[in-house]
Amino acid sequence: MKKKRNDLNASSIPLVDNLVERLCHPLSLDTVWRRSVQGEPMPSLPILSEVLERLRAAIFPGYFGAPDVRPESIRYHLAANLDSIWRMLSEQVVRGLCFSCAGQDRSCASCENEGRQAVLAFMDRLPEIRRLLAGDAKAAYEGDPAATSPGEAIFCYPSMQAMFHHRIAHELYKLKVPLIPRMIAEMAHSKTGIDIHPGATIGEEFFIDHGTGVVIGETCIIGNNCRLYQGVTLGALSFPKSSDGTLTKGILRHPILCDNVTVYAGATILGRITVGKGAVIGGNVWVTSDVPEKARVTQEKPLA
Repeated sequence: MKKKRNDLNASSIPLVDNLVERLCHPLSLDTVWRRSVQGEPMPSLPILSEVLERLRAAIFPGYFGAPDVRPESIRYHLAANLDSIWRMLSEQVVRGLCFSCAGQDRSCASCENEGRQAVLAFMDRLPEIRRLLAGDAKAAYEGDPAATSPGEAIFCYPSMQAMFHHRIAHELYKLKVPLIPRMIAEMAHSKTGIDIHPGATIGEEFFIDHGTGVVIGETCIIGNNCRLYQGVTLGALSFPKSSDGTLTKGILRHPILCDNVTVYAGATILGRITVGKGAVIGGNVWVTSDVPEKARVTQEKPLA
């Protein structure tokens, strides 16, 4: 029996020619075609993934990366790893800058210098990122009766994976690195179901219990020792538009949570409102106005 071939036959060629013509038509193509600047390629998700794994090994030695790291060899491992991180991340940040300045009158040398300086500044912040993540692991251990140690949280908890990505993305965001912080944030989003915009400012000892479905918007400010549960949304109440009908960018539109706030599962907090220190927001409530210190917001009891 003759094996059936799947390649194009003569009768298919006109269809393919027509399809190519339609897909290459400017009305279709120009809306999605990314024209590179002097052939500069896009940032690479696989390479960024490797950078993050190397950063994870640098921040949490023994948990990730080489399993046999010992005190007497850690300096060697760390120095080699940091050198690789520097080279790989610099290339990706430069690509991100080239992507963002497409069509602008900027030289590639300017992007390269700016990118390398940003990565140097970022790497100088690694000890502080480690300190913050150690605090997040402590909060997970102390906040979850099921946790047996901070190390278990570091190795297993989706909250820690999301915060690892966020602490890194947020530092790059503050350095005005384009595109790369959002890519890093979306890597964690796809793996954990926790969606944290890299612009969100999150204080010390932060914990998201369970985590799936949590959304934290770009201009959120979260204080120290706050805790969220699954399905919480810290979002915008409305989206004002400019005179041309496009959404206004850069406005402060997300909530502020002061220190020691707890938000239970399914709660939705919208707009530039303030939830006062020590307040507790109950499950499945809708909050659009300021909440006083130490207040408790819950659903009303159903009518008898």
